[in-house]
Amino acid sequence: MAPSAPLLSATSVTKAYAGIPALSGANLVVAPGEIHALMGENGAGKSTLIKILAGVVSPDTADIKINGTPVSIESTKSAYRLGLRFIHQEFNVVPTLSVAENIFMGRRYPRRAGIFVDWADLNRQAQRALDRLSIDHIDPRQNLGTLGLGDQMLVRISAALLDDAKLYVMDEPTAALTADESQRLFRVLREIRASGSSVLYVSHRLDEVMTLCDKATVLRDGRSIDSGALTNITHDDLVALMIGRKVEEAYPKAVAAPRDTTVFAAANLVTPGLKPTSFSLREGEILGIAGLSGSGQSELIRAIFGDARMTSGTMALGNAPYVPFSPATAWQSGVAYVPRERRAEGLVMRRPIYENITLAHLKSQSRAGTWLTPNREKRFAAELGANMRLKAVGPGQDVIELSGGNQQKVVFAKAVAGDPRLLLLEEPTRGVDVGAKFDIYSIIRERTAKGAGVILVSSDLPELIGLCDRIAIMRDGAITTVVDAAGLREDDLVNLCYGRTTGMVAQ
Repeated sequence: MAPSAPLLSATSVTKAYAGIPALSGANLVVAPGEIHALMGENGAGKSTLIKILAGVVSPDTADIKINGTPVSIESTKSAYRLGLRFIHQEFNVVPTLSVAENIFMGRRYPRRAGIFVDWADLNRQAQRALDRLSIDHIDPRQNLGTLGLGDQMLVRISAALLDDAKLYVMDEPTAALTADESQRLFRVLREIRASGSSVLYVSHRLDEVMTLCDKATVLRDGRSIDSGALTNITHDDLVALMIGRKVEEAYPKAVAAPRDTTVFAAANLVTPGLKPTSFSLREGEILGIAGLSGSGQSELIRAIFGDARMTSGTMALGNAPYVPFSPATAWQSGVAYVPRERRAEGLVMRRPIYENITLAHLKSQSRAGTWLTPNREKRFAAELGANMRLKAVGPGQDVIELSGGNQQKVVFAKAVAGDPRLLLLEEPTRGVDVGAKFDIYSIIRERTAKGAGVILVSSDLPELIGLCDRIAIMRDGAITTVVDAAGLREDDLVNLCYGRTTGMVAQ
């Protein structure tokens, strides 16, 4: 019997922006009934290829076939008609609409008498989509804007699962999910595979890929480097294929131990959503913040950065009282912040790199505190970009044209431009490839070597263990314990987050 045709075949795909190639003859073949990983560094061409398949971007050249039949994907509607469903990394939601309305976005609403929207049926169908992920804590009638980022991602995933499709394309779907939520998603993806449909899975979490996926295609510099089964390849082999070199270690080592001097302290800090919380941070120390989703990590960071109202308690920066009335006050005091949502909170996407980097430092970059000179800003941004191995045409390039990892480096450049005493990081490597991760970790180490304190919120448990000196556990809006990261295992950290005894000694 002749072998069946691939579910998706995209060959000789090319695309250039302003003469700069994003894809140079890339190839991707996905068989029916498989979970296929699309791997590569930021800027390798993954997002461009996905946008071509989604009908968002037109290729310069491409030979695309569905089940062996040549097709032309000219729009998002044509991609939908061909049975392709997409969950993009960016949060494309409307927070002012209900969960059900967001799930049905782009689809025809059920009607009564062919005229009136049948809201009851709309909510029932939306609930069935949520049920596929065993989601029982989200009401399809509630406003989407009231949900946290993790729940918003679950809603987006549920929307893709509303009807049966041939191929589900998922770009970093677990970046905002907890471990339990991710496992629910993996269960559904395996069900999709068993039904004969396929999943194209993009993730920088290599452990996920190695466990979940059947095959992988690796892109590098817009070209297909390798494609095949994951059964005979190691984690390190996959990394080497992606970046073109071996990474000897995942986390750069600290140059020196944290100093005895306290750089930041909070005593009985209380805000809406944050119970009395006390802790201290030494110069040169990286303090990780771990906890289940909604345990208060974001509330703590935003309180320190002046983005949440402090109802009681005190904070100190060095030996002086610290009262951040606003984020502007925090910046001026030497406190910098890298938010978890770089596009929505950290960048002005359609403005150039140099403007984004200097945005929080306009006074120091102006002449006599009044006049800004673009050439001076560009020189300043170019120097910072070079230190961070930023891949860009130049400081005048718009941020929206950069890959996700390079966008994150711009956010970091803005954060370190003022030589901060305290660096607040919330999911700093979300959606960032292994090569860019090491660069970002090196930036963090450079700051601690200069005596800065770092508070790191991350859902990536290996990142917390590998990078931090100590880890504070948050539950129900408060820090419950602080442990030394040295010798800590992932299961120890999970148990601590759930409030189970591990035998670890609190610090």
